[in-house]
Amino acid sequence: MPAEKSVEQSLALIGRGADEILKRDELEARLKLGRPLRVKAGFDPTAPDLHLGHTVLLNKMRQFQDLGHQVIFLIGDFTGMIGDPTGKSATRKPLTREDVLANAQTYAEQVFKVLDRERTEVRFNSEWFGKMSAADMIRLAGQHTVARMLERDDFSKRFAAQQSIAIHEFLYPLVQGYDSVALQADVELGGTDQKFNLLMGRGLQEHYGQAPQVVLTMPLLEGLDGVNKMSKSLGNYIGIAEAAIDIVNKTMKIGDELMWKWIELLSFEISAAEARKLREEVAAGLNPRDVKLRLARELATRFHDAAAAETAIAGWHAAVTGQGDTSLLPLQDVAVPAEGLRIAALLTAAGITPSNSEANRKLKERAVKVDGVVVEDAGLVFTPGFEGVLQVGKRNFARVRLVAG
Repeated sequence: MPAEKSVEQSLALIGRGADEILKRDELEARLKLGRPLRVKAGFDPTAPDLHLGHTVLLNKMRQFQDLGHQVIFLIGDFTGMIGDPTGKSATRKPLTREDVLANAQTYAEQVFKVLDRERTEVRFNSEWFGKMSAADMIRLAGQHTVARMLERDDFSKRFAAQQSIAIHEFLYPLVQGYDSVALQADVELGGTDQKFNLLMGRGLQEHYGQAPQVVLTMPLLEGLDGVNKMSKSLGNYIGIAEAAIDIVNKTMKIGDELMWKWIELLSFEISAAEARKLREEVAAGLNPRDVKLRLARELATRFHDAAAAETAIAGWHAAVTGQGDTSLLPLQDVAVPAEGLRIAALLTAAGITPSNSEANRKLKERAVKVDGVVVEDAGLVFTPGFEGVLQVGKRNFARVRLVAG
């Protein structure tokens, strides 16, 4: 293990943004051993298009790698066929073997935008569960009681509401816990909603004669709305495969307070010490937009490259300030009827406003611009062949080309 950082420095970096470390003294003792730790995080391949919320764990894994440790990216191909009940109010439909493998491949292609390929061990838990007999699985099930399972918040709520809980769902925490035994994990990472399952790994490792893993939980990342956790189903997410301009534009829309949490959980370039200094500077009058731009540039660079990030930021500046080259913005084709669409319907069709009524309200507020010029006439019609930048307010815009459809 590289000796560049002391145990105290390592603990500070590992602890950055973490919700809880169980147990911190055990982690310190293992770091003092001077050997690379085996750091595990499990991903069930049910949502193969990663968003920034997923990268909170990946970033923490990368920090462990940068400290010289071995990261195990565990794809729960076997577990994915059960379906994790965590936080769910109903039984989830299991995936087929084909679904799981297709999703797993997509995962593998995306995670190396964050992780160091050389220090990552990609494993599938079907390696050991595929060989388990029914008797082995029943013995594993004997490690815990129904009462213990019902201590889990989501299970207890469903039980109290007389909603069905399938027996295989009780197996899920045991299966996830046994992964830590099979991999001889020193540390397991997970979201705060996974704490019950992560602690299960500690208990099972002790039962099988191993030193119990250190559990490190990371908070869930709030999405663009600043309220709910980032989720594709809520639409408040930034996908890591999105265009650089979309990563920049969406990052610039987050609230000023949420920005600090995003920096803590997503930034490698802005250290904890610098983030504290920037907070003081913002309190003293620095525009938070300048800090947000740094984060947007870093994220666009990470998932694309520096040139794409600079082009995206230049395009964002041009659209927001009305100065510069808006042709740097990506061109989006919008299908319209041959007779065209009124401005309100066009703004909605282009995804800039959620509804025509909202678009009309913005027109009355003089908040709508076409190619930098304020538009108030709700009767204005745009026909196929039009190309230009539509904008509502300062932060919602799109460069569109209208095509007959």
